[in-house]
Parts: sequence; C-alpha cells; structure tokens
Amino acid sequence: MKKLTRRDFIIASSAAAISPFAIGKSGPSANSQLNLALVGVGGVAKWTNPWAWKHNVIAMCDVDQERAAPAYAEVPNAEKFRDFRVMFDKLGKQIDGVVINTPDHTHFPASIAAMERGIHVFVQKPATHDIWQSRTLLKAARHYDVVTQMGNQGHATEGIRLAKEWYDAGVIGEVREVIAWTNRPSSAIYNSNIIHTTEKEIIPDTLDWDLWLGPTDFRYYSKWYAPGHWRWRFDFGSGALGDIGCHTLDTAIWALGLGMPSKIDVGFHDEGDQPNSLVTYHFPARGQQSPVKVKWYEGLSRPPVDYLPEPKPGAESEGGLIMVGSKQTFYHFDMRPNSVKLLMPKEEWREFRQTLPKRTIPRIKGSIQDDWARGITDGTTPCSNFEVSTKLNEMILLGVLAQRAGHSIAWDEANMNVPGHSELNSIIKQPVREGWSYGEDLWS
Repeated sequence: MKKLTRRDFIIASSAAAISPFAIGKSGPSANSQLNLALVGVGGVAKWTNPWAWKHNVIAMCDVDQERAAPAYAEVPNAEKFRDFRVMFDKLGKQIDGVVINTPDHTHFPASIAAMERGIHVFVQKPATHDIWQSRTLLKAARHYDVVTQMGNQGHATEGIRLAKEWYDAGVIGEVREVIAWTNRPSSAIYNSNIIHTTEKEIIPDTLDWDLWLGPTDFRYYSKWYAPGHWRWRFDFGSGALGDIGCHTLDTAIWALGLGMPSKIDVGFHDEGDQPNSLVTYHFPARGQQSPVKVKWYEGLSRPPVDYLPEPKPGAESEGGLIMVGSKQTFYHFDMRPNSVKLLMPKEEWREFRQTLPKRTIPRIKGSIQDDWARGITDGTTPCSNFEVSTKLNEMILLGVLAQRAGHSIAWDEANMNVPGHSELNSIIKQPVREGWSYGEDLWS
C-alpha cells in the first residue's frame, strides 16, 4: 500500500474543497495553503517574496542577515537559519515546498538537499551551475517524485505560447536562423580590474562568508563577489548568457522544438571572465525540419541593424529575439516574450490579429510560482518543470562552456563531453568542497 504523503493530502483536500458537497466553501480549503521555506531572501528574492507571503512561510534561510532583515520582518514567526542543510534537517517533514533564490553556484545543492527530503522545489535560473548538475537535477526530480519549476518566468506567458502556435500552424514558415541579444553585462558592471580584485577585505559581521561560498573553493571575501557582481565570475555565476539567455532563448528553443546543439562557436569583443561576446549555436536537422543557427549577442555586441525591426533599438534596447522564417519574421523586444509580433505592415498586422491560429496550448493562470503551487496542490504539471527546463538549462550552460573555452566546441550529448578537450570536460562536473557533494548516488 502506498504511503500517504502530505502532497496526497493537500491534493485530496483541494479536491474536496471544490466538490459541490463541500458545504460553505467556494474555493480551495485552508489545507491547500503551502508550508514554504525560502532559501535566499534578499536580492532577486524581492520578486518572489511577495508571492510567498500568500502562503504559510514557516522557515527562511539567508547567509547575510543584513540583506535578509526586510524579509525576516515580514514573517517574524518563521524560523530563521543561515544554513539550509540545518533548516531541512530540523523542519524537512513540515515543509511542502522551497523557493531558492541564491547565487547560481548554490542552486544545485539546495535543490537536491530539498528533494532528498521529499520537498518540492522552485529554483531560479539557471537551475544549476554545471552540466552534470543539470542532468542530475532531472534524475533527482524523477527519483524523489517531487514537483519542480525553474524560474524562467517567460515560459508562463501568453507570448511564448503564441510563438509556438504560430510556428506549428505554419505562419512563420521554415526557420533557419534565430537572433537574440541582451545589453548585459553593462559597462558599469563589467570591469576586469574590479572583477579580478585580489585585495583582502574585512568580512561584514552580518555575512557568513564560508556558507556563501558553499561548494566552491575558498577565497578571500570581496564586496565585488557578495553582494556585488558574483554573476560575472564563472566560479559563482554564468554571466549574461546564464542570467538572461534562460529567458530570451527559451522562446525559440521551445517553439521550434530544438534539442541539443552539435557545435557552439564563440567570438569576443574584449577580455575578461565575462566578455561581450557572440555565441552561435548550431542545431542539427530534426526530421523534416532544417538545421537552425541561433546567435546570441551580449554586452557591447549587437546584431547587425538589418536584422532589427523598426524602430531600430540599437544600444538602448535591453534585448530581444528574432526568428527569421521563410514566410514571416517573428520578434519580441526585452528579455521575455511579453509582447510578440510579426514583422509586417501595420494594416496586415491588424488583420492577422483578427484571425489568429487556433489555440492549442493551455494557458497559465497567474504567475510561474502559482503554476508550481498548483502542481503541488492539484497534481497538475508545471510549465517549466525539470523535464522541460533542464534541457534549456543544459543548452545555456553549453554556451557558457564555449565562452570559458574561448573557442568553438563540439558537443557529444550522449557521452556528455567535448571531444578532444579534457580540460573542458573537467568542468562539465565541477569539483566541490567537502560536505557539499550531492546526487552522486543517482548515477549508480
């Protein structure tokens, strides 16, 4: 007989709440409110914390007490921790789900530590810091049978669904080339003299620096790491591609049904750990569909103006994506597909909007966090669960791998390696400090 889990109980309670025989209740019962834990409550968490307050936040964890203070004040009765491992050990049986808003290098250990205890996981993008972790994360989600979601918010939008529906209906035609760009990293942030500082600084009293480092090798504290610009250091982050690529490239990867690239080219415009670069993914043909070349421009790199719809966004544009089709050119500005269009005269566009292709993809009600919560309470499948998002995650990290290499690389998907490059293969699975090893048993 299957053991009844809290998730089973929540789903059953929610179903009862919407039953016509549930007298006096018009919606989900109180039992459908989730017991949440939050890991990382400063920084980017400001976008997810207000959503979490709608649920029952029973625990919060952050290595920096000063940055955590505003969130801690919102839920004074929640237990506070610095180490998520201690939190899960103490309260794991009471926690339904965890929202992880830490720097990239601690996404994976926090996620696995939660899943090992049967806790459902929402983690920011990129979901992991290396490719081995990405595949292990999917193994863990399957093994522990938990509800998962990566925080690429654009995957819950109307725009990404329109993109796929238009492509599937033949409106766009055959796509052989995709162009995407972001203005990050900005010149104010991207400064190699700052990023490579070796000056020893005093660790703030409110910060547990050793816990902030987590699985990475020890190095002296610098304000340019925490809370500064860790994202532009490969030790901790994944650069502009890991930061924004999970948003912007998702539209084309999902709409076109692209798998893994067979080759990635990279070109640089300057020096440093996180260069202003052009990354080109080469995707092989899929059945009757042609090969696709996906170009990613970042920082000072920009697509040639001929690619860009009017008005020319130039340096002022935060970013965007263009799919060049044999029939129509699809595009959106900004990092997410919040407003999608076809490149055509205004009158034709107005006419097209009156005769849109039939909707074939379910729409998401509310936010991507709401979608995840429904997966826990109702048993539905979240839109960017790890079955979907770890493939995008791996593709993004392959581009980061090419940036780190500084040259073109081929990719052997089946064997998870770069043929002929042992030095790169050594960072497909990065070494970790003692006490931070997770997921090894899932490969046995």
